[in-house]
Amino acid sequence: MKDTERYEYLGKVNSPEDLKNIPFEKIPILAKEIRKELIFRVTENGGHLASNLGAVELTLAIHRVFDSPRDHIIFDVGHQSYVHKMLTGRFDKMQTLRKPGGLSGFTKREESEHDAFGAGHSSTSLSAGLGFAVSDKLSASDAYTVVVLGDGAYTGGMIHEALNNCRKDLNLIIILNENEISISKNIGRFADNLARLRIKSSYFKTKKATGFFLKKIPFIGKHIFRAVRGVKKGIKNMLYGSNYFESMGLTYLGPVNGNDFEATENLLREAKKLGESVLVHVRTKKGKGYAPAEQEPCYYHGIPPASSKKSNSPSFSDIMGAKLTDMAKADTRICAITAAMCDGTGLNPFKEAHKERFFDVGIAEEHALTFAAGLAANGMRPVAAIYSSFLQRGYDNIIHDIALQNLPVTICVDRAGLNGSDGATHHGIFDVAFLSGIPNMTIYTPLTKETLEKALEESIKSGSPCAVRYPRGGESEKIVREFYPYGHTGALSADANFKKNDDIETVIITDGAVVTEAICACETLSRTGIILLEKIKPYGECAENVARLLPESVKKIIFLEEDIRAGGMGMMLSDEMRRRGLLDGVNCKIIAVDDNFAPRHEGNSMYEDAGVCARVIEKAVRENSLCR
Repeated sequence: MKDTERYEYLGKVNSPEDLKNIPFEKIPILAKEIRKELIFRVTENGGHLASNLGAVELTLAIHRVFDSPRDHIIFDVGHQSYVHKMLTGRFDKMQTLRKPGGLSGFTKREESEHDAFGAGHSSTSLSAGLGFAVSDKLSASDAYTVVVLGDGAYTGGMIHEALNNCRKDLNLIIILNENEISISKNIGRFADNLARLRIKSSYFKTKKATGFFLKKIPFIGKHIFRAVRGVKKGIKNMLYGSNYFESMGLTYLGPVNGNDFEATENLLREAKKLGESVLVHVRTKKGKGYAPAEQEPCYYHGIPPASSKKSNSPSFSDIMGAKLTDMAKADTRICAITAAMCDGTGLNPFKEAHKERFFDVGIAEEHALTFAAGLAANGMRPVAAIYSSFLQRGYDNIIHDIALQNLPVTICVDRAGLNGSDGATHHGIFDVAFLSGIPNMTIYTPLTKETLEKALEESIKSGSPCAVRYPRGGESEKIVREFYPYGHTGALSADANFKKNDDIETVIITDGAVVTEAICACETLSRTGIILLEKIKPYGECAENVARLLPESVKKIIFLEEDIRAGGMGMMLSDEMRRRGLLDGVNCKIIAVDDNFAPRHEGNSMYEDAGVCARVIEKAVRENSLCR
């Protein structure tokens, strides 16, 4: 049976226009079908489940009220856009969700004209939406821009920067979807009744008619209208307190139950009629319609594919969190900082054990890093755990606030390197390049439990800025067997899977999890060895460590990394080695991600897509190539 035949209504929706033709009373049936499809596809393919289940009625209402793609619908982060994809001609491709060559797990402009703006990172939606709305205003278009952001994204500073620049005279609808934390306080039954009143069409009609009637009274009508409006505003302020959004020049509507389809659609229609910048506050239940996700919304926020094998060994994030928690018992200067990623970065144990020294600053990487700088400047030893792809948001803070002042801040760069199904927005391929050019910065690249723990110890003791980068997942037995069969001794530097007096003709110098590709390549190659770097910067020190291991018989060196080539380890280290005369008479080549975002393609591994796989390594070893 085809996917389109499995459902009474969902299979018939190929565009938002098809959705509008479905009778209003049948929408609840469609919502159930969508939830069934979400649960089936996401539990099979992996992805973001709980947030999409909670946004079903809201997304249906948006597409019934607005006219995509003429109206621009922008989802913050984009992880809650699965329903949007189903309703905009991509239902028959849902089986490819998050697979190489298939539908992205986020919004993507190349994928559909209905994806107005690409996403993957948080808190960018309103700035982009403001750009769309102002552009429409300048070109005399009456199109609407609809921005959908969650209360998690609301903690990001960019949202507030954009709010500060919002104008009243725009066709801009901002939907604040509150599904986890309470932004507004519960202010009693009367306020709830008022909120319910405001979502009814009759309220807006009465409000508009009353204003029109009062203004028509000769001489005094406008004064009465202003007085009544002032009384209403006073009562509202007494009930709600200061309304942040209205102080920014927005009309605020809500809150409304975003899982009540009729109420949500009514509110959006009235917001649209106002013809101005409006913030619509909705509340949805994360995981709605799927009991496990309702009970554990955080766990079901993002889930792995059904085919993935659950590892019994701890992840590098878990290892880091456990080690840091243990170190903090003896060193009361150690603090841990995360930007809304406590679970993902493995800091839950630290949070439980050292609550007063744990800081979750929300989606605010810039603040996290400068906050760490302040702690360090006043005698503490802060450790900021941030995903590589999010760390780039705080680049200036690393330079200006940490490195320039040579402050002892340790940055744990989680998810370093290529990151599979999340795609280009979540690859950690730029941190080596942007950290390598920063003076005072030390970069560690551990790949085992033992070396990661040592890197943390060394970084805390160093008294200067350090980055400890490690990939997603955990320790590989293949790497341990190849390089550390008897454990690790001494300080972190570099290790080889050969002896200095071995007859080695080609040496592959590498760091990161991509070393497994080098190991695979060596299985078909003769006289080829690998040097695994555990500490890459300072590059002068790294070059000395490599020179200590290089055999005299070497004729070719391959620099292998799963990071961007420009400014990466290969480019920086080969330059340093050349300056020291270590590459005289040696052919060399850099294999790295070449000026692209490493997109995924059907049937390929992420290393094949990035051009850093075993096959490429084998070819490079066998050919006679000069350094390039």
